[in-house]
Amino acid sequence: MEALIASAIAVLVACGFYLVLRARTFPVIVGLALFSYAANLYIFSTGRLTSGMPPVLQKGVPLEAYADPLPQALILTAIVIGFAMTAFILVLAISGYVELGTDHLDGKEQTR
Repeated sequence: MEALIASAIAVLVACGFYLVLRARTFPVIVGLALFSYAANLYIFSTGRLTSGMPPVLQKGVPLEAYADPLPQALILTAIVIGFAMTAFILVLAISGYVELGTDHLDGKEQTR
Protein backbone atom coordinates (compact mmCIF):
# COMPACT_ATOMS: atom_id res chain seq x y z
CA MET A 1 0.00 0.00 0.00
CA GLU A 2 2.83 2.38 0.83
CA ALA A 3 4.49 1.79 -2.54
CA LEU A 4 1.25 2.66 -4.33
CA ILE A 5 0.85 5.89 -2.34
CA ALA A 6 4.50 6.81 -2.91
CA SER A 7 4.09 6.20 -6.65
CA ALA A 8 0.96 8.34 -6.74
CA ILE A 9 2.79 11.15 -4.94
CA ALA A 10 5.70 10.91 -7.39
CA VAL A 11 3.36 11.04 -10.40
CA LEU A 12 1.50 14.05 -8.98
CA VAL A 13 4.74 15.92 -8.29
CA ALA A 14 6.16 15.12 -11.74
CA CYS A 15 2.99 16.20 -13.54
CA GLY A 16 2.75 19.32 -11.39
CA PHE A 17 6.37 20.22 -12.09
CA TYR A 18 5.84 19.78 -15.83
CA LEU A 19 2.74 21.98 -15.80
CA VAL A 20 4.32 24.71 -13.66
CA LEU A 21 7.02 25.14 -16.33
CA ARG A 22 4.46 26.01 -19.02
CA ALA A 23 4.15 29.56 -20.38
CA ARG A 24 0.39 29.93 -19.96
CA THR A 25 -1.44 30.62 -16.72
CA PHE A 26 -4.02 27.82 -16.68
CA PRO A 27 -1.48 24.94 -16.81
CA VAL A 28 0.52 26.65 -14.07
CA ILE A 29 -2.59 26.82 -11.87
CA VAL A 30 -3.35 23.14 -12.50
CA GLY A 31 0.30 22.28 -11.73
CA LEU A 32 0.14 24.11 -8.41
CA ALA A 33 -3.09 22.28 -7.58
CA LEU A 34 -1.33 18.97 -8.33
CA PHE A 35 1.49 19.98 -5.97
CA SER A 36 -1.15 20.65 -3.32
CA TYR A 37 -2.73 17.23 -3.88
CA ALA A 38 0.68 15.57 -3.62
CA ALA A 39 1.40 17.35 -0.33
CA ASN A 40 -2.03 16.35 1.00
CA LEU A 41 -1.46 12.73 0.04
CA TYR A 42 1.97 12.78 1.72
CA ILE A 43 0.55 14.19 4.96
CA PHE A 44 -2.28 11.65 4.83
CA SER A 45 0.19 8.80 4.41
CA THR A 46 2.07 9.84 7.56
CA GLY A 47 -0.97 8.99 9.69
CA ARG A 48 -0.58 5.18 9.56
CA LEU A 49 -2.34 3.81 6.51
CA THR A 50 -4.94 1.52 8.03
CA SER A 51 -8.15 0.19 6.56
CA GLY A 52 -11.33 0.31 8.62
CA MET A 53 -9.66 1.58 11.80
CA PRO A 54 -11.39 4.34 13.78
CA PRO A 55 -9.55 7.53 14.78
CA VAL A 56 -11.35 7.61 18.17
CA LEU A 57 -9.83 5.96 21.26
CA GLN A 58 -11.82 3.44 23.29
CA LYS A 59 -11.05 1.69 26.58
CA GLY A 60 -9.39 -1.68 26.38
CA VAL A 61 -8.36 -1.48 22.72
CA PRO A 62 -4.61 -1.29 21.89
CA LEU A 63 -3.28 1.85 20.23
CA GLU A 64 -2.15 -0.08 17.13
CA ALA A 65 -5.82 -0.51 16.17
CA TYR A 66 -6.34 3.20 15.56
CA ALA A 67 -5.62 5.64 12.78
CA ASP A 68 -3.95 8.94 13.63
CA PRO A 69 -6.68 11.64 13.50
CA LEU A 70 -4.33 14.64 13.22
CA PRO A 71 -3.30 14.12 9.56
CA GLN A 72 -6.95 13.57 8.67
CA ALA A 73 -7.92 16.90 10.23
CA LEU A 74 -4.98 18.66 8.57
CA ILE A 75 -5.94 17.24 5.17
CA LEU A 76 -9.56 18.35 5.52
CA THR A 77 -8.41 21.87 6.30
CA ALA A 78 -5.84 21.83 3.49
CA ILE A 79 -8.43 20.68 0.95
CA VAL A 80 -10.74 23.56 1.82
CA ILE A 81 -7.95 26.15 1.79
CA GLY A 82 -6.49 24.71 -1.43
CA PHE A 83 -9.86 24.85 -3.17
CA ALA A 84 -10.40 28.45 -2.10
CA MET A 85 -6.93 29.51 -3.22
CA THR A 86 -7.32 27.73 -6.57
CA ALA A 87 -10.63 29.50 -7.16
CA PHE A 88 -9.06 32.85 -6.24
CA ILE A 89 -6.08 32.30 -8.54
CA LEU A 90 -8.42 31.28 -11.38
CA VAL A 91 -10.37 34.52 -10.96
CA LEU A 92 -7.10 36.48 -11.03
CA ALA A 93 -6.00 34.63 -14.18
CA ILE A 94 -9.31 35.28 -15.92
CA SER A 95 -9.23 38.98 -15.03
CA GLY A 96 -5.64 39.17 -16.26
CA TYR A 97 -6.67 37.54 -19.53
CA VAL A 98 -9.54 40.00 -19.97
CA GLU A 99 -7.33 43.00 -19.23
CA LEU A 100 -4.20 41.95 -21.14
CA GLY A 101 -5.79 39.92 -23.92
CA THR A 102 -3.36 37.03 -23.43
CA ASP A 103 -2.86 34.27 -20.90
CA HIS A 104 0.93 34.11 -21.11
CA LEU A 105 2.74 34.56 -17.83
CA ASP A 106 4.87 37.43 -19.08
CA GLY A 107 1.91 39.15 -20.79
CA LYS A 108 3.38 38.84 -24.29
CA GLU A 109 2.55 36.44 -27.11
CA GLN A 110 5.40 34.23 -28.24
CA THR A 111 6.49 34.53 -31.85
CA ARG A 112 7.53 31.44 -33.76
